[in-house]
Amino acid sequence: MRIAMLAPINWPLPPAGYGPWELVASNLTEALVALGHEVTLFAAGGTRTTANLVTTTPHALATWPEAERNRPREFDPESGLLEGPPDARVLEQLHIATCMERAATGEFDVVHSHLHVHALVFGRLVDCPIVTTLHGSAWNRAAHPILRAYRHMPFVSLSNAERTFLPELNYVATVHNGIRLDAFPISSDKEDFLLFAGRLAPEKGPDTAIEVARRAGRRLVIAGMVEPQHEGFFEERIKPHLDNGQVEFVGLLSQPDLVPYLQKAAAVLFLGRWQEPFGLSAVEAQACGTPLIATRLGALPEIIIDGQTGFVVDSVDEAVEAAKQLHTIHPAACRANVESRFSDDAMARGYQDVYAAVTSG
Repeated sequence: MRIAMLAPINWPLPPAGYGPWELVASNLTEALVALGHEVTLFAAGGTRTTANLVTTTPHALATWPEAERNRPREFDPESGLLEGPPDARVLEQLHIATCMERAATGEFDVVHSHLHVHALVFGRLVDCPIVTTLHGSAWNRAAHPILRAYRHMPFVSLSNAERTFLPELNYVATVHNGIRLDAFPISSDKEDFLLFAGRLAPEKGPDTAIEVARRAGRRLVIAGMVEPQHEGFFEERIKPHLDNGQVEFVGLLSQPDLVPYLQKAAAVLFLGRWQEPFGLSAVEAQACGTPLIATRLGALPEIIIDGQTGFVVDSVDEAVEAAKQLHTIHPAACRANVESRFSDDAMARGYQDVYAAVTSG
C-alpha cells in the first residue's frame, strides 16, 4: 500500500528526547516499511528513516538555530521588511500543503496525519482518505469546533478511554501506541527507588508522586521536562523537596539515558489528575520488566493488567499500599504484556487494517 505519513515538525524523527507524537510516527513508519508497504514520510529536517523522506522544513521547530529562533521582531529600513523569527504556523501550513499537493495527484492510497486537527480541512479536497490519529487532541475543548465540522472523517483513538472526550467522531479503530522492543531490554535486577517519568505538569501528578514516595519510605527519581507555563508549579510544588535527599530530579533525558532508570526502578508512578489518552512511558516501563502504580483514569487501566503488571489505585493511600506489594509482580509478566499488545509491529498491523478498511470504502 502507498502511505503518506504526515508527521509533526516540532522534533526530528526519531526524537532524541521529548517528542511522543514524533516517536509514535517514527516507530509506525519503520514498522510499516518492514511489513512491505511503500511509505513516504513528510517530516522536518534532521529526520532519519528507511521510508521515502520528504523534508518540508530545514529544521524542526524545537531545534531551529537559536539565533534565528530568538531573533527580535523589528523593521529593517534597508529592505523595508519586518524581520523576525520563523513563523511556526507558516511552516506547518507549508508542511501540510506539500503532502496534500502530492496526495491530490493520486500518488498515495491513504494519508495518515499525526498533526492534531490541522490537516482535517484538506479531507474534502483530496480523493484518498485522510486518517487522523487524535493523540489526545480532543481533550482540548478549543479544538472541538473543527473536529465536529469534520467528524465524518476517519479517526483513530489511542485508547477506548480517549473516545470519551468527543464520542460523536467517526472512530474507525482503537490502535494502541507501540514501541521498539529492542530499545527497552527487560531487567529483573531492581533497586528500591520509585520513578516518575514525564512532563512536570500539574495534571501529571509529580507532586502526588512525591507524597506517595515519602509515605512509602522510598526514594523518588523524577525525570522529565519543565515547560515554561509550568515553571511556577515546579518552583512551588517540586523544587522544595529536592533538598531532602529523598527526591532526585535528573531533568529531561534522552530515551537511551532514561532506559536504565526504567530498568532499575521498583515501580513507575502514574498518579495524574486527568484522563490521559495513552501513556507511552507506561508501556516502556513494562517492557523493561518494571511494574506501574497508576490512578484509575484515562487509558491506564487498559495498559495495566491489575495485580499482574502493576496496580490501579483510586487514592494516595492505595498507592502507598501498592508500593508494599511490588514484590508480587514478575518482570516477565510486564514484558509479556508489551510484547503481545504494544509492540511497533502490533501497532503497524493495527493501522494496516485501518488503511485497508478506509480505502475499501
